[in-house]
Amino acid sequence: MNTRKTTKLIEKGKVFITSTFNNTIVTITDEKGNTLGWSSSGNVGFKGTRRSTPFAATSAVDQAARRIISNFGLRSVEVYIKGPGAGRDAALRALKSAGLNISMIADVTPMPHNGVRPKKKRRV
Repeated sequence: MNTRKTTKLIEKGKVFITSTFNNTIVTITDEKGNTLGWSSSGNVGFKGTRRSTPFAATSAVDQAARRIISNFGLRSVEVYIKGPGAGRDAALRALKSAGLNISMIADVTPMPHNGVRPKKKRRV
């Protein structure tokens, strides 16, 4: 009985980049949304304020991308970017330099339609 795990080749996938003011989190999935791998600036080894730098975002994307390319043979990705952080553009450049073909880039940052409820009127 063979219990060896077989990895299937996945040509296309999706990359979700969440870039906050404190961290950058990268999740790589297949076309259906099943997670293949992930990484973050903190996971790579950056601590404190250095996690929010573009270089930390580049390192996180690079680590995740290389792991997925070697395990699953990923070639083409759609990129979904969320958040206002410093690592947005650096993460895209890192994906390109890792050898992935970017077919689409979408900004999925949530925007409030009407914002939060205002404070009640001050009575003096």
